[in-house]
Amino acid sequence: MEGTVLEHRDFFSRGSFALVILNNTLPKEAPILWELARVRVCADGGANRVYREMPSPAERLCLLDQITFFRFVPDHIVGDLDSIEPSIREIYASKGSEILDMSSDQDSTDLHKCVSFLRDSSRGDEVERIVVLGALGGRFDHELGNLNVLFAFPGLRICLASDENLVFLLRHGVLHEIRARVGAHCGLVPLGERSQSSTTTGLRWNLDSTAMAIGSLISTCNVVENEVVKVQSDVDLLWTMER
Repeated sequence: MEGTVLEHRDFFSRGSFALVILNNTLPKEAPILWELARVRVCADGGANRVYREMPSPAERLCLLDQITFFRFVPDHIVGDLDSIEPSIREIYASKGSEILDMSSDQDSTDLHKCVSFLRDSSRGDEVERIVVLGALGGRFDHELGNLNVLFAFPGLRICLASDENLVFLLRHGVLHEIRARVGAHCGLVPLGERSQSSTTTGLRWNLDSTAMAIGSLISTCNVVENEVVKVQSDVDLLWTMER
């Protein structure tokens, strides 16, 4: 059995991750993560969020557009391109952003398109993981679509991050060791299929070869008791953790 350490802070190590921005309210630390990321991708209307929400109050008051553009120019803008404002698209194109129109594909979300782009392009070879901002909160159908992307790309390390939560997928058949904040609320959910056997240590209410399924028992409202939580399951599990 292979052991995998998923230290949640290592998702944000400088230069090790691609940052994907969705068209939703961004967490307060978005500018910091932008600076730490190696590759920066906006999903369609996420470019509007970067343009309007990323500059600091001082930059907005002083209208230092050149500074703002220098700091917050996406490397790539990917998606249907039906949400990005034309003026913002023009500005970023003039500043060197690559704009990829994938409107011919109407069967996948903009996040799915962004992850596919990173997986299939040379940019994906530059990073170890993908951090997604704007994936949690807002419309619930959007949240479900974003969670579905985790299961659609199980071989990639993708983290959905908000001010309140981190969410990522734990692959089946692997002993996962997660370094977590003691006292944080957390959950383990088998969204994809029924688990016949899931086992944990380090939680207030541990699982011991426990069966779980949607519509039956799932592990929510749990609490981290040890700095290292260990999880092993026969199916892929969604791990959610309070920050």
